[in-house]
Amino acid sequence: MSHPSSPNGKPLRGLRVIDLSRILAGPLAAMWMADLGAEVIKVERPGNGDETRRWGPPFVGGESAYFLSVNRGKLGIALDFASPADRRVLERLVQESDVLIHNFLPETAAKLGLGYERLQELNPHLVYTSVAGFPPGPYRDEPGFDALIQALGGLMAITGDGDRPVKVGVAIVDVLTAWAALAGTLAALLVRERTGEGGYVEATLVESSAAALANQSQAFLLTGEEPRRLATAHPHIVPYQAFPTADGLLMVAVGTDAQYRALCGALGRPDLATDPRFATNPDRVKHRETLIELLSEVFRARPRAEWTACLKEVGIPAGPVNTLGELFGDEGLVGRLLVEVDHPTVGRYTSVGCPMSAAWPPSPLPPPRLGEHTAAFLERLGISRG
Repeated sequence: MSHPSSPNGKPLRGLRVIDLSRILAGPLAAMWMADLGAEVIKVERPGNGDETRRWGPPFVGGESAYFLSVNRGKLGIALDFASPADRRVLERLVQESDVLIHNFLPETAAKLGLGYERLQELNPHLVYTSVAGFPPGPYRDEPGFDALIQALGGLMAITGDGDRPVKVGVAIVDVLTAWAALAGTLAALLVRERTGEGGYVEATLVESSAAALANQSQAFLLTGEEPRRLATAHPHIVPYQAFPTADGLLMVAVGTDAQYRALCGALGRPDLATDPRFATNPDRVKHRETLIELLSEVFRARPRAEWTACLKEVGIPAGPVNTLGELFGDEGLVGRLLVEVDHPTVGRYTSVGCPMSAAWPPSPLPPPRLGEHTAAFLERLGISRG
């Protein structure tokens, strides 16, 4: 699919980002910066590099799907942070860059000479973005892993069914933290445009998780009542959940009383619209179990494609609970988000770009092999390792 391009180019064109991060949150934020036009240099340690290079299967052409998913659009160099010569190279790179992003523990960053104060001395214009597990306090020096943060950070309090908490099937806290890191970096670059000075940006996993609770956290903070786990259902709106049909699950999102009345008409149950137990949304939330049982009986009678068409016709948001095959097979849903990448060992494959119009089209530069561009990049900058 073609992408409209900005007459002035992408917003981060001409900026250089040093990506010292590993795993998911930092690399994803840096990949989105590449899609926004920045030159991103992924710096890894020689030998093993980013841990996600070994996270699999699946592996294709010697590369893990995990690593490929968050490192497109970058050049790759390998530096040994224990080597004085390579640390001098890194310092030179810091002096000639606009953004640095890392996810070292604070103690590790200090030991490596990569603390904010030190790098600010080298380059006062540098935007320094740190991804951490926890804010300053008793947990500060503990590593953060997505599954643990989903438990600590409240998501597993609301995700699942009844007494059975579940983890979201992707490292969603890392993704949320990548957004926070990206937004913070862009804000700091805007400040730099005004003042000429760089700055410190921090995004933590646990705060990103807690902030994402949105209406759930606000309801708790107002009432002190712990939320219920409701599977696909909504805590404050009914009916707003997946229903089993004759051939699969259908998601139905009824947001207003008018939509509810339209739903009842489309289902051939106008009596449910006039029933005082269900007349308003607060009534429906109060009598959730009774109403859902009645609606479920109706939905089971027909296949989901018929229901989707029927409900859309009367203005009810509804659609199938897609498999990934159905999602990525529907160009109307994700067509402009996808990018074709040519990789020297993987071959040609499809990847997912940044879901922000300013980033389109996404960078087609393949994720680097470990240290792939070290010699060429240092030669281009006139940097000697001696």
